Amino acid sequence: MAVKSSTKKRLIELGIPEDQAHKLADDANLDAIKRMSREQVAKKVDIDEAERASELDHIMSVISEHVGSRKRSKSNRITISRKALLDEDIPTGDYRFNVLNHFLVPHHELVPIDLEAEVLEPWGLTTDDAFGTGRLAKELLPKILITDPAIQVIKEMEESENDELPAGWLANRVVKVIRYSRSAGNSVAFRLIVESA
Repeated sequence: MAVKSSTKKRLIELGIPEDQAHKLADDANLDAIKRMSREQVAKKVDIDEAERASELDHIMSVISEHVGSRKRSKSNRITISRKALLDEDIPTGDYRFNVLNHFLVPHHELVPIDLEAEVLEPWGLTTDDAFGTGRLAKELLPKILITDPAIQVIKEMEESENDELPAGWLANRVVKVIRYSRSAGNSVAFRLIVESA
């Protein structure tokens, strides 16, 4: 027989005498004690129901009121579902954090489609295709995912200004990234926006 010390301690805290708490906690946890009938409790703590009824009543009242009533959450995290939030609680516009305004994030700007060939010309990305005409080989550029926070901000800004953009308008577009360095000055890089790696 093993006495569960945490169960015994909790019973003593609730006002049950130590010897009776010791007997109740013998091979039983708080849930098992709560499910016991009056006769089972009397037998477990060796109380004669007729002679010491008031003592048994006290134990039964403590068990029914307090044992197992503490609700414990499995996690201390608080989660809020999107449905539980009111529309005014969701930050929008100027109140939202814009990753492009952070000092560690370089400047990102979307290159207009009609200027892509002109802007990328110094890098020699024009290749001949099967028809003998020059084609811009944007797939040779380093990639950036469409889910990148900087790209998401650009997407939201463009969509807020133009409601008629087609679905998937941002895929295969070129973004210009300008980094500033104290030693090298400005460095310019171009990335191709892709939907998956």
